[in-house]
Amino acid sequence: MPMTYRPTVRGRRLARELRKLREEQGLTLQEVADRLDWSRATVSRLETSQTRPKPGDIADILDLYGVPSPDRDALITLARQAGQRGWWTAYQDVFAGSYVALEDEASHIRTWDPQLVHGLLQTEDYSRAVITAGRLLPSDEEIERRISARKIRQALLDRADAPRLEVIFDEAVLHRPIGGEEVMRAQLNVLATAAEIRPSVTIQVLPYTAAAHAGLDGRFTILSYPDPADPDIAYVEGTMGDVYLESAEEIAKHRDRFERIVKRALSPEESAHLIAKAARSSL
Repeated sequence: MPMTYRPTVRGRRLARELRKLREEQGLTLQEVADRLDWSRATVSRLETSQTRPKPGDIADILDLYGVPSPDRDALITLARQAGQRGWWTAYQDVFAGSYVALEDEASHIRTWDPQLVHGLLQTEDYSRAVITAGRLLPSDEEIERRISARKIRQALLDRADAPRLEVIFDEAVLHRPIGGEEVMRAQLNVLATAAEIRPSVTIQVLPYTAAAHAGLDGRFTILSYPDPADPDIAYVEGTMGDVYLESAEEIAKHRDRFERIVKRALSPEESAHLIAKAARSSL
């Protein structure tokens, strides 16, 4: 079974550049396809990052557009980078969408979740409880495979270029004994010291006293990247499918929502104290 292409940030950047170049030439998708003896769908998939770019194909299309060096060389290099397979490609049965590939390249992750501890901060036992509860009679093999994938994903925080991670979750998360009291206590102990161990991590708790707030519509994540050429992505996970938002309007809206939640949440220091207190309690 062929591997499904999960576009990376570089793949999305290449797709945007290809569309921009075509439009600058005043060509339609069909005209490009006719001149290269391709199908219209092939050109469209390249411009929408739905297929793994081949450097040879990118060279052909750039020659058609008359792109000179060094821009031509830079875009071919970008195609090579975009076509590389990340560690997540071995776990396509675990990760259904593109989120992990996009997360892996982020320099700043902002996330709000009213229900659960964020996946990058979950302990193994907490993860196992979440995975077991969320799947229809999963096999032991499937559970362990998902946990293995999550561990590899969490290594992102131990890299030299680890992203800045800002996590906000509802106070209810502290008192929902997922996996049982001992599992939850261990998870809370990890959270209580996470920011101290990893300076790039900030954790805030939205207290019950916040009442109505900007996060009532559900969880979301904002991914930002080190290269200004790569716009932020707002990711909204749902039971009916995942949504990736990239328009300036949607990004601005989600940034505003996140900042309003930040202002209503406890400070990182107050949050750490509350988490430690919850860990000492009987939940």
